[in-house]
Amino acid sequence: MKAERLQKLIAAAGVASRRHAEELIAAGEVTINGKVVTEPGTKADPAQDHIKVRGRLINPLLEAREKVYVLLNKPRGYLSSVADPEGRPLVTELVPQSLGRLHPVGRLDFNTEGLLLLTNDGELTNFITSARNRVAKVYEVKVKGVPPDSAIERLRRGIRLDDGVRTAPAEIEKVDETAHNVWYEVILHEGRNQQIRRMFDAIGHSVLKLRRVRLGSLTLEPLAPKQWRLLAPAEVTRLMRPPAKKRAATKAKARGATHGGRRG
Repeated sequence: MKAERLQKLIAAAGVASRRHAEELIAAGEVTINGKVVTEPGTKADPAQDHIKVRGRLINPLLEAREKVYVLLNKPRGYLSSVADPEGRPLVTELVPQSLGRLHPVGRLDFNTEGLLLLTNDGELTNFITSARNRVAKVYEVKVKGVPPDSAIERLRRGIRLDDGVRTAPAEIEKVDETAHNVWYEVILHEGRNQQIRRMFDAIGHSVLKLRRVRLGSLTLEPLAPKQWRLLAPAEVTRLMRPPAKKRAATKAKARGATHGGRRG
């Protein structure tokens, strides 16, 4: 194995997602050959360097690592994390320990239900959670009251949240309406903390129920809450495939490079 960025190696070992790995490095929780490293861009070679996270050697995890991909129908009342100081139920408790140490790909908050991936593959986690790869995340959302069309249009264009950050454009379609509530289908390509709840709070219509039903090419059916299944290799391949627009741009760039080479 060649030298790689430290956060990539930690994620590949299944110890943490790449983003969490960067936090561990910055906090001084990682050492290379006994020396504390705090710069995330630092590279290491597991064939030559001893890499420890919180005192635990991760080299053996990198040497014998079988990738595992689990699709879970997360129920309400579970935390999308591998640990919780408050002792709340964790999504990792819903799958067998025999599958090894897994981490959630992104997060569904405590009271959100639906499709959640768990894996030990840091590369897949990074691909899905990176906004630039535009992996579609589809939700069913029930909101309090009946928002005016103008308010929903604001959400479609992007809205500034309570922390000052502006959301990317979202696809929002009404699917059902009563005198007191509305159901929407919301499609995001980013994943900020409690984003959908905060979006609807910003227009004065709080979310009453939230469920993720699709992630990229994966759908939730036919799993009931708390049920899970392993992904087939073909499903993982499709999930890691760039969006059609990005593939087309890559092909066009490759053609341009080829033609340029012929002219030279």
